[in-house]
Amino acid sequence: MSLDGKNVLILTTNYGTEQDELTTPVAALREAGAQVTIAAQKDEAVQTLVSDRRPGALVPTDTTLAKATADGYAAVVVPGGTVNADRLRTDGDARRLLAAFAESGKPVAAICHGPWLLVETGLAAARDLTSYPSLRSDLENAGATWLDQEVVVDVSGAHPLITSRRPGDLDAFAAAIIDVLDTDRDRA
Repeated sequence: MSLDGKNVLILTTNYGTEQDELTTPVAALREAGAQVTIAAQKDEAVQTLVSDRRPGALVPTDTTLAKATADGYAAVVVPGGTVNADRLRTDGDARRLLAAFAESGKPVAAICHGPWLLVETGLAAARDLTSYPSLRSDLENAGATWLDQEVVVDVSGAHPLITSRRPGDLDAFAAAIIDVLDTDRDRA
């Protein structure tokens, strides 16, 4: 598999993103040949957390959510972390970007608490997905069918939707994103 020429956008806040849910997909996508851009609320590094409590790595950003667009990107990835996901779902630019990817038919991927953004943008309705278990009621109330699986790839809607539950599912999550992008060679 080669994702040469594929560009992927990561949406995050500057504080509270679960370290491995940001760094592992970025590394896997880059290793597969994709160009990855990290967009955060501010033009400064992301202070990640480990298990929502301990400080993790500082991760540099490439642009801001306000400046980013879906144009030129093949997919979008939303990492989790309770603080990150709670802040993202109330961020108008994050909601705008996620909606733009979905409207363009491009893959949307979210892990752990990241699917909260799917609820806020209406993208969870009538879709099969997974998340951190504590989000199950939120997602079902938004019209989703919640499945307890390490990764769920739903291609039934206007855009592919890839979701996973937790950091322990990261290998399957990253592999599913790469597979969907490799299968869909016609996207930006």
